[in-house]
Amino acid sequence: MADTFELLLATPDRQVLRETVSEAQIPSAKGYIGVLPDHAALIGEMGTGTLSYVEGGQHGSIAVSGGWLEIRDNHVTVLAGAAEKASEIDVGRAELSLKRAQERSADPPPGTDIVRCLRAMARAQARIETARHHE
Repeated sequence: MADTFELLLATPDRQVLRETVSEAQIPSAKGYIGVLPDHAALIGEMGTGTLSYVEGGQHGSIAVSGGWLEIRDNHVTVLAGAAEKASEIDVGRAELSLKRAQERSADPPPGTDIVRCLRAMARAQARIETARHHE
């Protein structure tokens, strides 16, 4: 039985993370997936939230949104639409994004895409939670 697995997280723009980790919590479209070494094979759709992991006893957090994940042979590959390490997140900017999305969805002008507003709110909330979890 293995003690660790490889976690790779990439976006269309960059490789965000490649580490050997002992555990991870990954937001899927249907809820969080806990991953330990020797996890069963899985392919799934990513959700929006905080991807957390433990590497060498240290905890890490990354805000992720959208994409796909694959778990196979002690390798976890996350291809996310967007990802930001907790240390990269501007909390003030994320709070403004959340406020704008909340205001827009509370009293939407004609033609407003409510689903887009809700997705923006979820992304902003994930960024805020990820940054605060890291503090």
